[in-house]
Amino acid sequence: MHALSDEVRSAGKRIALVPTMGALHAGHLSLIDHARAQADFLVVSIFVNPLQFDRDADLDAYPRTWEADSALCSEHGVDAIYAPTVPSMYPQGFATKVTVAGLGQGLCGAHRPGHFDGVTTVVAKLFGAAKPHIAVFGQKDYQQLKIITRMTADLDMDLEVIGRPTLREADGLAMSSRNVHLSPEERAQALCLRRALDKARELAQGGERDVETIKTAAAQVVEGAPLARMEYLEVVDADNLAPLARLDGPARMAMAVWLGTTRLIDNDALN
Repeated sequence: MHALSDEVRSAGKRIALVPTMGALHAGHLSLIDHARAQADFLVVSIFVNPLQFDRDADLDAYPRTWEADSALCSEHGVDAIYAPTVPSMYPQGFATKVTVAGLGQGLCGAHRPGHFDGVTTVVAKLFGAAKPHIAVFGQKDYQQLKIITRMTADLDMDLEVIGRPTLREADGLAMSSRNVHLSPEERAQALCLRRALDKARELAQGGERDVETIKTAAAQVVEGAPLARMEYLEVVDADNLAPLARLDGPARMAMAVWLGTTRLIDNDALN
């Protein structure tokens, strides 16, 4: 990957990278298509990163669909797939991690210790290997996007991080590789995430400024789904992710909800 990137850059071409863990769906493809339009050479990485999983069962169950993924990459004009092995990424004696303080403490970070260190470490390695001019990420993982953007700026990585809107199923559920694990009943009740976000935005746009009132109303929507177990539901500053008491500037609601053994996340702007 280093040699290929050097060759492409020496030819004066612009490289785009879309980092993924495979199990590609339409949400990934929207990122790939956007990246394709922004660059001369498009790299998609496929690597199920063990450092960012806090449960072995989740790592083992993560879908791996190499044949389908590679076919989709071919159909969407990807020039190279970077698919390193775990031993090549983390050889014996590997002892380095990348930590972004502050942004990773709340939301998912509060419930998944070490998760974002695993994300930033692997993304830093992917950036180092692919040497992209731009990297494209989805806003469904909004906290991740903000953390990677901060890391890129702080470490003087000479590339642009682009965030793209969450793609949703026709009924509003955010597309996710984990959706395949939902039973039909869980899949139906998973819509409580989208409905809770809609309720929060409706209140905010209607003039409600008290965050606790908004969170209570949104939480009641989730609690109305018997199979749903809420991990967290927060309203935060859209830039620094600090918890808010009042809506006095750009704000975002973010949430994590369990349906059976499947953990789903979603978020949206409130104003």
